[in-house]
Amino acid sequence: MLKAIKLAEKGIGAVNPNPLVGAVIVKNGKIIGQGYHVLYGGLHAERNAFLSLKESAEDSDLYVTLEPCNHYGKTPPCTEAIIENKVKRVIIGSSDPNPLVCGKGISRLREAGIDVITGFLKEKCDALNSIFFHFIKEHTPYVLLKYAMTLDGKIATKNGQSKWISGKESREYVQYLRNKYSAIMVGINTVITDDPLLTCRLKGKRSPVRIICDSNLKINLNSQIVKTADKYKTIIACASVNKEKEECLVKKGIQVVCFNKENKVDLPRLMSYLGKQNIDSILLEGGGTLNEAMLKENLVNEINVFIAPKIFGGNSKTPVMGEGVADITDAYNFHIADIRNFGNDIMVSCLK
Repeated sequence: MLKAIKLAEKGIGAVNPNPLVGAVIVKNGKIIGQGYHVLYGGLHAERNAFLSLKESAEDSDLYVTLEPCNHYGKTPPCTEAIIENKVKRVIIGSSDPNPLVCGKGISRLREAGIDVITGFLKEKCDALNSIFFHFIKEHTPYVLLKYAMTLDGKIATKNGQSKWISGKESREYVQYLRNKYSAIMVGINTVITDDPLLTCRLKGKRSPVRIICDSNLKINLNSQIVKTADKYKTIIACASVNKEKEECLVKKGIQVVCFNKENKVDLPRLMSYLGKQNIDSILLEGGGTLNEAMLKENLVNEINVFIAPKIFGGNSKTPVMGEGVADITDAYNFHIADIRNFGNDIMVSCLK
């Protein structure tokens, strides 16, 4: 199963909004086939494992990280392939919360006389698909808030300089996140200040959909975001529409959507809209104003904080702006899930 998990991870950045799945076929104590879900719309892990067979799978054990499907989607049911190949036993890591699958794959296999074991290394298998599980249940994107800060909690100097607070290793990991997540979201102040490209710079990897929260359509038509919109899908969410500016942006290839709430972007409505666009996950890269708004709306599922051993001092920007909470009991509470080193930096991963 650990090998199946490693195989599943190879699909990161390529299968969204589908889950990451790996499968390993074992017979007489040796692996005779293995596979994973390679690409959205492509064959599922089980069918890829059967295609790799070195010998007959009859009387074999199939280890699969997620419950096999029992319905026709973009591909035929995996339960059919398992039954046709006369597998003796199926060991499953995670149950699938998708109503089309949930429990039905397990029932179909057992009806066919196949021994089924569920919940094997469940915690590790569940961790593979936190994004998928959230998306299937809530129909809105899973949001990871990411920021880099100094030891004294600053995200920029007093002059607004923010490149680079974190080190090379941290920045490389962020590129991995940009490939893993379906979209990246920032506020207009970040675009105006940094003129970012917001793409994944890993060779051969997918770049995320770029989402800009720009209440009054202040984005500069000469910004990198606008100039590259023909290459990278870009959505600008506003609160008031300037028809002339909107037409210019649309001609550049940008999708403009308007969700107004008190002259600001209605973030819950935006999340609902993005979910309907099959955007299952968002890497939120702030800045502080948008970070606060997303936290206030309870839309952040996870936080990755990169802490660099530097001190800026003074009253410069912090990762979450606004007035702040008045009482300790009003704090946005998370729990620490992991702590990792990236060069001289520490990354603290927190879950809701």
